[in-house]
Amino acid sequence: MTGLGAVFRPQLAPERLRAVVRAAEDSGLEELWLWEDCFREGGISTAAAALAWSERMRVGVGLLPVPLRNVALTAMEAATLHRMFPGRAILGVGHGVQDWMGQVGARVESPVTLLREYLLALRALLRGERVTTDGRYVALDDVALDWPPGRGAEVFAGATGPRSLRLAGEAADGTVLTASTPPDGVRQARRLIDEGREAAGRTDAHKVVVYLLAATGSDAPERLRAELVAEGVGSVPDLGVAGDAETVAQAVRRLAEAGADTVVLQPTGDEPDPEGFVRFAAEEVRPLVVA
Repeated sequence: MTGLGAVFRPQLAPERLRAVVRAAEDSGLEELWLWEDCFREGGISTAAAALAWSERMRVGVGLLPVPLRNVALTAMEAATLHRMFPGRAILGVGHGVQDWMGQVGARVESPVTLLREYLLALRALLRGERVTTDGRYVALDDVALDWPPGRGAEVFAGATGPRSLRLAGEAADGTVLTASTPPDGVRQARRLIDEGREAAGRTDAHKVVVYLLAATGSDAPERLRAELVAEGVGSVPDLGVAGDAETVAQAVRRLAEAGADTVVLQPTGDEPDPEGFVRFAAEEVRPLVVA
């Protein structure tokens, strides 16, 4: 069954998060996703708050940019969340927006190499292993967590290009695809992920999460179009959806048929009612997706 979630976008002030979390939890939303976009809100801090303000809902962070974070620190924070909120935290990492990484002096020559080293070390630490490694970017000397989370601490990777997608299949537990990924792009991503999995000899499950830019209400088409144009993807077919619950559910089903395990509805940056949006996702779209 396809999972359904929604995004709390960091264009909203942090003090808006609690009301959106409560609306999502009370309406039965399965997953609420958060972003660590420079220079807005921290992914771990917002995830911890969202998990504390809810009891059932899963909370995802997609993504934590790895150039900003020492892998040992990410492992410590991830383990803490998993132990305090078992089965409810979902963490994804990625190589970050390169312009932003350059602004903070964290841009690296080979983002894919960094992400590979990071994923391997992070997953090993979360398994409770003692890790020594001296890579191009990741160096650990006899490091182990005192409080590893045990089983179920999956690490997702954000990926777009072929090399990153193959790497996600090889070294991550799941993949997060942006809202710039149409159904055909999901199919292609699945093929590349599977190539990486086959090369690594992996046979475990690999989940694919896809964001879907969505708008509802009387001005939905205009808001959707404006955001697609602003993102430079206005001419790409089959991106985003504007309309009522049935229209949005159809778009979710198309992504699921293409290979998405979870579709996360991403409101436009100017969404006028964030609380209403998560209720719309849970109460109106979800029943049509599972019908």
